[in-house]
Amino acid sequence: MAPIPPPRPSDVPAPRVGWRLAHGLREAWAAGYGWAQLLGDARAGVVVALVAVPLSMALAMAAGLGPEAGLWSAGVGGVLAALLGGSRVQVSGPTAAYVVVLAPIVNEHGPAGLAVVTFVAGLVLVAMGCARMGRLIQYVPYPVTIGFTAGIGAVVATFQVNDFLGLGLDVPPHIFDKVSLIAQHVGDVRWNELAMGLGTLAVLVLWPRLVRAVPAPLVALSLASVAGVVLAEWFPEAAVRTVGSRFEGGLSSALPTFAWPGWGVSAEALSLDRETIAELLRAGFAVAVLGAISSLLSAVVSDGLSGFRHEPDGELVAQGVANTALACIGAVPCSGAVARTVTNVRFGARSPVAALVQSVAVLAALLLAAPLLELLPLAALAALLLVVAWNMSEVRHLPRILRQGPRADALVLVAVFATTVAVDMASGVAVGLVLASLLFMRRMIEVSGVRLLSAGHPEETVDVPPGVLHYEVTGPLFFGAVHKATGLLERSGGGGAVVLLDLRAVPAIDATGLVNLRGALERCLARGTRVIVAGLQPQPAEALARASLEPVMNKLAVERSFDAGLALARSWATAT
Repeated sequence: MAPIPPPRPSDVPAPRVGWRLAHGLREAWAAGYGWAQLLGDARAGVVVALVAVPLSMALAMAAGLGPEAGLWSAGVGGVLAALLGGSRVQVSGPTAAYVVVLAPIVNEHGPAGLAVVTFVAGLVLVAMGCARMGRLIQYVPYPVTIGFTAGIGAVVATFQVNDFLGLGLDVPPHIFDKVSLIAQHVGDVRWNELAMGLGTLAVLVLWPRLVRAVPAPLVALSLASVAGVVLAEWFPEAAVRTVGSRFEGGLSSALPTFAWPGWGVSAEALSLDRETIAELLRAGFAVAVLGAISSLLSAVVSDGLSGFRHEPDGELVAQGVANTALACIGAVPCSGAVARTVTNVRFGARSPVAALVQSVAVLAALLLAAPLLELLPLAALAALLLVVAWNMSEVRHLPRILRQGPRADALVLVAVFATTVAVDMASGVAVGLVLASLLFMRRMIEVSGVRLLSAGHPEETVDVPPGVLHYEVTGPLFFGAVHKATGLLERSGGGGAVVLLDLRAVPAIDATGLVNLRGALERCLARGTRVIVAGLQPQPAEALARASLEPVMNKLAVERSFDAGLALARSWATAT
């Protein structure tokens, strides 16, 4: 009997075309670009910038940095991601999810530690894109995604309570210490700050229900700034704290200094001992994973709204390049932002030019309108981030998911949420992926198996001759399911019985499956059972060929075609 033939070229899927930088820009240009598209993109970019400016400032401040760090992220990072990215309409900038990771790093290691984390994240993102992991990131299980986004939303909301209530505390970065300190000072609430926050929150919630043509953050924060100026001018005793009052010297509009991460970014020396390096690398990897998931989920959303298709690997590389550049100017990491991307599409964006206009407008606001930005009340910015945290936490959908979804998925969601809140985002994602993998293994065991379909079985559709045992194997033979699938085969009849092992319903087999299948076949041969393995799909055929499973004359045969295996089984049964 000849050895197992390798898969034919036609059986092997053609490799996917690799990523291309500037995929979105190339597609927009190839589709035809004129004045009408330019005007639509410019309008959308300006509208998105009106939302991005206060949000970027608030996110940078929530991470413990100056507001300009968020604006440089939206400006410089947004330009690079738009020029090099794989999506035509995605907008990049700082996102609320990063606050959970960055706040402890900035508190313990300062801006220099942040720069190292951002640089590491950029390199990891580039490596992920070059390794073509873009499409894999999109398949992170939904309970894991919703669990850590809900957890991040809860942590971000907790971070805003201090400014929303006007407590003015120097709060620690860890959530339990923060909650404990705020609870001890809840009686020190400044009612003017609370009123400012509640008023801004009301406008943010109610305005979209009345008018959709003008973004709610623009209206809410403009009214809050005017109210803050009036209070400071006419009622000094009721004045609220603003961006300008928090930072000595106000909002810096000076150009950032370029420096390699860890040196020159901060006045303090960054102590790179083993423990610090491990912490920064871990945080950098967490930022990269979070940025990849955030960017690709945002790109998927934009595809659904715009009808375009993004290139995931190119998008990861673009985000990585943007973050390595941001690390060198001490800015906050950036990623694709869902809310700003949705706004971009709804206001008419058709190409990356809209994101470029948004980024240029953000930089112009920083360089030309810094005195006006300093008037933004801190309580109003806290209200804006509370709305962002509410939207990203999916609070409205969580009860339905927990009540109607499978219990195992609900367990994964709760575990990821609790770990994200109690420990950190990286641990939450790790716990979620481990639990989801275990759940996947259990489900593979449930769908994989072997059944005997010999003559007389009601579901037998093959004309199997007498004396031949037809075993049908179903499902992938992975490490979690292979024992169940091979157990029945090992108990098959001996003494010259012919077994036709039907693998037509086996799409894939891994190393553990190969080892166990080989062991089951050897035990069958030892009992005198003759086995014909037939109906191989491309991946199992290639795996068995690589494993050098040698046929044995009149005892063990391997046929890619099921019909050929069935004919051989008839021949063996007749010879007996």
